[in-house]
Formats: sequence, C-alpha cells, structure tokens
Amino acid sequence: MVGRKGTPAAEIKIDTRAWVFFLGSFPAPPPAGLRPSPLPPFRMKKTPRSRRPAAKPAAPPAYKNAALPAEKRVKDLLARMTLAEKAEQMRCVWQDKARTLVDEQGSFDLAKAQAAFKHGRAIGQVGRPSDAGAPAATPAFGQTARGMAELTNAVQKFFLENTRLGIPVIFHEECLHGHAAREGTSFPQPIALGATFNPALVEELFTMAAWEARARGTHQALTPVVDVAREPRWGRVEETYGEDPWLVSRLGIAAVRGFQGDRTFADKRRVIATMKHFVAHGEPEGGQNCAPANVSLRVLREVFLSTFKATIQQGGAISVMASYNEVDGVPSHANRWLLRDVLRKEWGFKGFVVSDYYAIWELGFRPATHGHNVAADKKESCALAVRAGVNIELPDPDCYLHLEELVRKKVLKERELDELIAPMLLWKFKLGLFDDPYVDPAVAARIVGCDAHRQLALKAAREVVTLLKNDGGVLPLDPKKLQTLAVIGPNAHRSLLGGYSGVPKHNVTVLDGIRARLGGRVKVLHSEGCKITVGGSWQQDEVVLPDPAEDRRQIAEALAIAAQADAIVVALGENEQTSREAWGLTHLGDRARLDLIGRQNELVRALVATGKPVVAVLFHGRPNAITELAEAVPAILDCWYLGQECGTAVAEALFGDFNPGGKLPISVPRSAGHLPVYYNHKPSARRGYLFDDTRPLFPFGFGLSYTTFAFGPPRLKKKKIKRGESTSALMDVTNTGKRAGTEVVQMYVRDLVSSVTRPVKELKGFQKITLAPGETKTVTLEITPQDALAFYDVNMKFVVEPGKFEIMIGSSSRDSDLQKITLTVLP
Repeated sequence: MVGRKGTPAAEIKIDTRAWVFFLGSFPAPPPAGLRPSPLPPFRMKKTPRSRRPAAKPAAPPAYKNAALPAEKRVKDLLARMTLAEKAEQMRCVWQDKARTLVDEQGSFDLAKAQAAFKHGRAIGQVGRPSDAGAPAATPAFGQTARGMAELTNAVQKFFLENTRLGIPVIFHEECLHGHAAREGTSFPQPIALGATFNPALVEELFTMAAWEARARGTHQALTPVVDVAREPRWGRVEETYGEDPWLVSRLGIAAVRGFQGDRTFADKRRVIATMKHFVAHGEPEGGQNCAPANVSLRVLREVFLSTFKATIQQGGAISVMASYNEVDGVPSHANRWLLRDVLRKEWGFKGFVVSDYYAIWELGFRPATHGHNVAADKKESCALAVRAGVNIELPDPDCYLHLEELVRKKVLKERELDELIAPMLLWKFKLGLFDDPYVDPAVAARIVGCDAHRQLALKAAREVVTLLKNDGGVLPLDPKKLQTLAVIGPNAHRSLLGGYSGVPKHNVTVLDGIRARLGGRVKVLHSEGCKITVGGSWQQDEVVLPDPAEDRRQIAEALAIAAQADAIVVALGENEQTSREAWGLTHLGDRARLDLIGRQNELVRALVATGKPVVAVLFHGRPNAITELAEAVPAILDCWYLGQECGTAVAEALFGDFNPGGKLPISVPRSAGHLPVYYNHKPSARRGYLFDDTRPLFPFGFGLSYTTFAFGPPRLKKKKIKRGESTSALMDVTNTGKRAGTEVVQMYVRDLVSSVTRPVKELKGFQKITLAPGETKTVTLEITPQDALAFYDVNMKFVVEPGKFEIMIGSSSRDSDLQKITLTVLP
C-alpha cells in the first residue's frame, strides 16, 4: 500500500548477511547538557486505580537500545518513521544552513532552527559546517577547530532533542588533501601523492585527515577521487592520483583504509570515505568538465570501473558519489545499470550513493552550467535518481523535495525510499551517532594542525619532489659556493595549495623556505618576474590575464636581480585558477592548450641568456607541455602542489638535504596536439606524426635521482604457470652512486597474443625501496591471475587466456628503462 504513514516491519527487507556488525564498545554517555531527550512515553487509557497494575517505566524503543545489533535497530526505526521522515533522511543542507541553522558568525542559531524544522522535522545530512559564517567568496575559511566542534555539537543536540524520533545528522566535509577547513593540515594534492608511489604514506596521511575532521564533528569525507586522469586538458587532474588504474586503485585503497580504519569507528577518529566520481569522469570529451565519457564498455570496465571495484571490494569503501557526466547517453545519476546492476548486484556494495552537488537538478537543465535534458522538470529528475539508486541529494533540498508527492501519486513506491534510507541509517548507528554523537572541542583545538601533523605533511612533500632533468649535476646546489641566490618567478612567493584547500596554520612559500634554509649565510634576492593571472585564487571566478607591458617591466627587473646572483631558481607553472574544477559557465578551469601561460617562457629565455645556472621548479595541477623549458634549462624539479610545507621541502631538495625520489603519475605531453598521451595505449595507437614525435616529453613513472641505480636481469620464480596459478618476478637493484636514494621498481605486463587487442604495457606492480651507497636489494613483485593477467575477452568474460605474457621491469614506463622476460600461461 502506497502513501501510508509508516511501513510495517514485516515489509522491510534487509539482507543481514551482507552487513558488517558493529564490534566496538560504545564510549561513556555524553555530558548531561548534551544528552538527547528520550521519546515521550506511550500513554495508555486510564483505568480505575483498583484495577490498575503497578506502574512500570516505559521501555525505550529498540532502536534506542545500544546493545542491539545495528541491523535490528534500523528495522525498528524504519517501522516507526512516517513518509515525511523518510524523505527528510534523503536531504541535506549546506548553503541553506545560513538560513536554517547558523547566525552570521557561524554559531548555532536556535531560533532559526526552530523556525526551519517545525513539528519535529529533521534532515539527513549537514554539509561542510567548517564554512559556517564565512563570506561567500571564501567558503572554506569559516570555523576554527574548536568553533566547528562546538557548532556540530549544538546542531546535533538540536536534532536529537527536537525531532520526533531523535535521528542524528551526518556532517560531511571536503578532505581532498587534508580537511579543507580553517586550521586543517594541508598535505600534497592527490596528483602529487601519486608521485610518491607509496600506499603506506597515503594511508598515514588520510588517517591524520580523518582524525582532524572527526575531532571537529565530521562523519563523512567526500574523498578520495579514484578517477583515472586520461585527459590533461581537464582542470580536475589535480584531484586524481594519475593516469594508471593500478596506481590509482592502490592509492585509493590506502586512502579508504586511512579514512575508515576497521570500519567500527569505535575510537571516534575515523570517517566514512566517499569514492568519486562514479564513473569515467577522468576522460571528458574535449577535456571539459562534466562532458560525456565516450569510451567502450571494455575500456569502461578495465580502466574506469576497476578503480572503484578495487576500493570497494578490497578497501571497504562505504559511500560512492555519482559523477556529473554521461556514459553511452545515460547520465550517472539516472543510470540504473551503473548504480544498481554493477555497483550493488555485481560488486555486492551495501553502502550508500550520494549525489554530486546539484547533479540531480542537472538531469534536466541547470542554467548556471548545463543539463542532460533527460528530465522535463525537477520531479522527473527526482524519480530518475531514486530509481537509479541515489540515496541522498547533495548539497541542499531541491529535487528530492518532491519525494513525498511522488510517493502519494504512486510515481514512486514507499519501499523504494526504505531501501535507500536503510543503509544511511545503518551507518549512523555504526558511527555511534544515536548513542555518543558529541566531540570534545578541546581535543579538536589541540590536535588540528599540530606539530606532529605538520611533520607528516613535510614528509609527504619530500616524497613528492620529482627530478626531471639534471644536466651536468647542477643539483643539488652547494650553499658554500654561493654568495647570492636569485629566487624568481610567479610561483616563488605565493601560497601553492591547489584546489579544495582550507587555510592551514602554517603555509611556507618557496622564497620563505629558501631563506629559512640558508639562514642569512647566502644573500637571497627575489623578483616575481611575471604573472600567470592577476590574483589567481581558486575561488575567484573571473580569470584576468596580466598586462604584457607590465610583465615585460617585471622581466627587466628580474634580469637586474639575476645579474647579481651566482645561481637562479625560477618557480613556474600554473596557479589554482588556471587548473581547477570548472563548476559553472563563469568559473572555468579546463584548457585547450597546455603550454606555460603568459610570458613565462619569455622570462626563462631571458634568465638563461645571463649564462648563470638556472633551476626550474614547477607547480601545477595538470601536466604542462614544457618542451621549450626542458630544452632551455639544465635542471627541473616537478612539485605539483606540495601543501603547506611546500617551501621547506623545495629548499631541502635544492640543497641536497634529501634526495628526490618522486615518479611521474601521469605522462607529460609535448603539446595538447599530442593527446592522448597515456602510456598504456593500444598497439595501433601511436604509429607516428609528420614532423613530430609521438612519445611523451617525460613518460609515466619517470623520475631521476641524485644517485644512480643498476638493475640486474629480471627472473621469474616460475616461468610457466597454469591459468589459476600465481608466480612472482624478482630483480636485484643496486645503488651505484655516492648518496642514499629511493627508487620505485615498476612491473608492466603485456599479453602478446590475445582474443581482443591489449595495451602495449600495463602497470601491475611496484615497490619503493631505499638504498645506501653500494647497497643491493632484491625486489619481489607478485603476479596473480586476477590482478596481473586477466582481462575482458571477446565475449566480455573476465578471464586469463593461455599464451605468452611479456613481463617488463625497470624504473619507468619508457621502453629503454625496462628489461623483459616471458611468462607462459598454460591451458
């Protein structure tokens, strides 16, 4: 029966075998002032005193009983909920919290809350409480750690005590490279973390980010991004771990484990991870954000779906965010095959799907950006998203405001809502929000941005730095041989955090880091040299290019400073405005060209002409076509965005305090005309250009060192295996130089003859090692059938075909850096 107030418990269908039971013990109750009020007791009809039995206290409802399994509590709660209460759990407030929950300073406003949530109304989530009270132009710069903890406590207390059933809210936040909030520790961007090839480090970083966010009241992070970035023109490359599905999946799994831990959430230091953007967001048509993903079903499964499958099945990700784009004419938020058949039925996903911001609206048409026109209005958009399996609409109540009406009109069935609400309620129970939802503001103030977290951010920044060129051993610079150093360039003295960043307690520019490292022993001169854009903040909508005449005046000034120096460090690349998420027609970030913007090449030419040693340091969110720069300067350090400790890490790398060991997580093209340039292409894809080279300027996996390494011949533990068997590849690596250093040993696989065309090589294993001078280590890389050898055959079956496989091992994806050995797979 449709439209009834509640659903009988017998009609609730929950597969209890699929849920993970909550194993942790609940902490002590919250302070008296924060305890939720119990429901009013059920009032029976009065009977004469002589016939009335002895009074007994009313038993609390089963869903309030912390001793019961979470699944039973969900079943009991769902049976008590009205249709309106169910619909409320599928909605969120973000910008609307300024009207409904907080005052102008970002503090909880009881009067606003009482007016907005009358008659016991509730809400499923509250988005980004960290930005409460912030000006519209700076939405990540609102609450201090203590202030946010106090705010989330107050909001949670309101919903527990002032709604009929006392259902708590989930607070979600952006945590792309640290909690994107005021005071949060900001570590390197994901594309930079890709350069570390270090899953253990990534897990450690997101464990830290989870604790900082949870201490402030956060429960869900809209992170990590496991899109495979195959289109460098796309402004969101910075949010990804690179172009390779294996690398992305390994780092994605690590990030999920960092966020979620063992998924018990017992220590109140972890948060729910959200895998995004599902799916194929990383190769948009024309490189333009939200554009269609024109890929085959086989490529979709082997490249783009594979990272999500791994992070869900191996990492245990609890939430997924659907993507803005369409695949084969079907937008992801309306794609039943994607969200139900593949995600839930095929992969066994039991978590919940959140919409990307405003994406359900975009199933019709959203004037500020675009629309798919598969829905005539917001009611149709609502129905499409529910049927596809989108559990909750973010960020503000919009299309899902029509849920009750569509159920009453029998367009949707109430049990469809039950199915989508149940997993969200389950994780509210498992997070402990019904029983111990509050955080300690003093703890938040103490641990957020603390010195230990700052040191971890610095450790990560060091592992990112990638040496692309070092002709003549220009690097490392020797301070003893310098009297004056010129630090020049548009990125020499500015914040370089990248997108989805907050305002960390510490933020070291390149110039500041170099001056601190040299401590006055070397005179450090500075000039901007030229500009990339005027201003250039990630939030600033309008992109203003600099005046050419002013740039050339600055170049002349830079040359006068360079003339006084013994060596020159020039900081170039892009800024947060020129490579970013294009979220609207007035806020763009995708580019048709990849060369350095403005007069940067002109600046470099002038500096090189001085005859002084020039070291280029690059900062960017996407790979730039730096062909002219690579030819002109003797040394290049690629840094992407290093986070708050940027300047310290750059200075240490320049002066040899550590040995750079980063590797490129994405190929560097010679120009936009060379795209696509990803290394794992099909055999017929790179036949040749007239007058040009098809190879990338710098290949995936490439990175030099201040020392040298020798790679022994590869060998296989077993040269022949049956289709279901595994083996391993071994290689001895020796540090043949005079400095300690790190190397990433990479293993690529190719099926030499197959029923469908296969890539010329695919990364299927890697290991990062550190070697002292003269030291040798044996690296062992596992070759398992499912991970390394299987693919979708001509019948779209995921199988291992018998035959010969080429195993390639070395220091990058470039053929000249690899040694080969053949593995035979028997029938």
